[in-house]
Amino acid sequence: MVRMMVTLDERLIEEAKRLSGAKTKRAVIVTALTDYVTRLRRRRLLEQAGTLPLNLTRAELRRWRSMR
Repeated sequence: MVRMMVTLDERLIEEAKRLSGAKTKRAVIVTALTDYVTRLRRRRLLEQAGTLPLNLTRAELRRWRSMR
């Protein structure tokens, strides 16, 4: 846990509280950071899509997909 002082747009924080249903400013910030990190991780995964050589036959690919 890190304690810090930051200056934030109060209107933006209040709107985020209202939209998210969060009760505290801290909850809004934690939610926003969590969502941001998740979005960046997804973007990174999408950028890597199709870059992994699998060397699977069609039958192997079908079998692999059916296991999900």
